[in-house]
Amino acid sequence: MTPKEQDAQFSAEFDADVAVEKIAEMYANAFLDASAAQGEPLAEQVEQFDSLMSDVLAKHPTFESILGSALVSPDEKTGILDRTLKAQASKTFLNFLKVVAKHGRLDILRSIHRETRNAYEKRLNRIPVRITTAVPLDDTTVQSLSEKLRVILGGEPLFQTAVDPDVIGGIVVRVGDTIYDASLLTQLKNVRQQMIDSSAHEIQSRRNRFSNPEGN
Repeated sequence: MTPKEQDAQFSAEFDADVAVEKIAEMYANAFLDASAAQGEPLAEQVEQFDSLMSDVLAKHPTFESILGSALVSPDEKTGILDRTLKAQASKTFLNFLKVVAKHGRLDILRSIHRETRNAYEKRLNRIPVRITTAVPLDDTTVQSLSEKLRVILGGEPLFQTAVDPDVIGGIVVRVGDTIYDASLLTQLKNVRQQMIDSSAHEIQSRRNRFSNPEGN
């Protein structure tokens, strides 16, 4: 595959992922709106969704495959949902799953669940934030970063962290579709310096271990 073909494939896959996220977000908000309209506590509805994913689908992958299969008709899927979940799920949650099934979107149920959790947190003014750094964050840096992002975002940041050595000396913050780079975000200047210092310390430690491998 040529570099141009690889770029085209990457772009197509990226666009497909973004499209799935948008669709999942639409279903997630529809579910939360319907729950609120019925007077259902949103926390309990989200917990039901969590339980379906962790206690049912994660433990029974064949069941998840059936729900996501294009070979099983929407009517068959709604019947399966009735037989398996009616006794445990709330009426609102079960009806929501049936709507998703009728529209042929149970194949992206995990994405819908993730967006439901994100949308719920946003309604509580808690904002999911993905942090990518060169080295793991220590408690002091997390606290400093949290305070600065709280001001920037106007809400309570919920961190999901990842380590990428290619981000040496820096930090990348993703909030939804927006990506902030510490080199451009002056509000994070002090945190960026902490990451530089931490990276330098890590590099020096590795040099020390290399030059003195037996601790002599």
